[in-house]
Amino acid sequence: MHDPITRYLNKRALLERWPLRGAVPDGVRQAVVIPALAEHPGLFDTLSDLDAGPPDWRARTLVVVVVNNRPPAQAAPETIENNRVTLNRLRDTPGVAWIDAASPGCELPPKEGVGLARKLGLDAALRELHFRGRVDAPLICLDADTRTAPDYLESIAAFFTARRRWAAVVDYAHPLEGAPAQRDAIMAYECYLRCHELALAWAGSPYAFCALGSAIACTARAYAAVSGMNRRLAGEDFYFLQQLAKTGSIERITTTTVRPAARVSARTPFGTGPRMAQSGNGETTQCLVHHPRAYAVLRAWLRIAARHVAASAGTLLDAASEVDAALAAFLERDRFAALWEKLQVQERHAARLLPQFHAWFDGLRSIRLLHYLRDHGYPDQDLTEALPEYLTLRMFPAPPRKPDGRRELLRHLRECCRHLPPTGTRG
Repeated sequence: MHDPITRYLNKRALLERWPLRGAVPDGVRQAVVIPALAEHPGLFDTLSDLDAGPPDWRARTLVVVVVNNRPPAQAAPETIENNRVTLNRLRDTPGVAWIDAASPGCELPPKEGVGLARKLGLDAALRELHFRGRVDAPLICLDADTRTAPDYLESIAAFFTARRRWAAVVDYAHPLEGAPAQRDAIMAYECYLRCHELALAWAGSPYAFCALGSAIACTARAYAAVSGMNRRLAGEDFYFLQQLAKTGSIERITTTTVRPAARVSARTPFGTGPRMAQSGNGETTQCLVHHPRAYAVLRAWLRIAARHVAASAGTLLDAASEVDAALAAFLERDRFAALWEKLQVQERHAARLLPQFHAWFDGLRSIRLLHYLRDHGYPDQDLTEALPEYLTLRMFPAPPRKPDGRRELLRHLRECCRHLPPTGTRG
């Protein structure tokens, strides 16, 4: 019987239409995959960052750039031209491999985007690692507009060679640059991300991580186990990490930091780019976060499930209604009772029911619950308004002194996130 990686490569990998070209190190020990859509010249600053670290680890790292765009009917002429320049320059760049998903006849299909671009590079890198027997070597996701420190490659390599791992998120920090409105917008957005991650951890969610496409790494073994990168046009990083969390432990690499660009972009409907766009059109840069008590409802529900995993669906729903009527209504709308009864028939061992519960009540469903609660009595709040209750509930440690502005609070939230434990349903 074929091993899981061979099965994946044979059945799910996309390798023939978009071949890997350029330099593949003989002694490759890890791979970095960078999708690039009109990223000239900034991409080459990122590549220079990778070259700035220890030469031995750079020589053992396969770097794959996936230059991509859709056909001319769906891609702007300037995007196509930018990618043409990028491809020409990559051909003269030593130590880099690339995939051409941009030239005539090689473009991504009309309805595809960053998810497929990441998948092409990761699939190609997986094949190279597997061929060399490096099934526990890391596949690393990076973005073309993200800067890295000189210790980036070495730190990730050390993390994955120290012991057997599954997946990890790399520490990140958006550069606080640009005009005051831009700095304020990115600080507001990152404060939201940090608060959400810390509050999910406090609630006991196994999906307490920040999903940034430029800060994900997993082993070749883990990549194949979750059927590879999905092909979503947006949120591909979130869904990929969610699948990794359902199958293993998500740890944190805090010995290095990536710095994703805080730039205006309309490529995806949510995330950094749209948030930054608000800073230039007069919209508020208010730091809105989920209501602290919404996370308290989530925490109570996850504890009910953990403590009464052998109970009937009716018992769990009764307990949920005692926490909050909106929680019970949400669960009834999502047909929890039928799901729970089905799981109990399929899985007779109570100890194994909890991972099955978390596979259903996953990161996406947790966010949907928070949104439902937002619309049913727990409206979003400005962080300044919510912070006292966050601290009263001990969702994260209080700063040593009252923060002097958003920048100082963000610095504190970053440090709190660095100390969060591993997560995942099997962590």
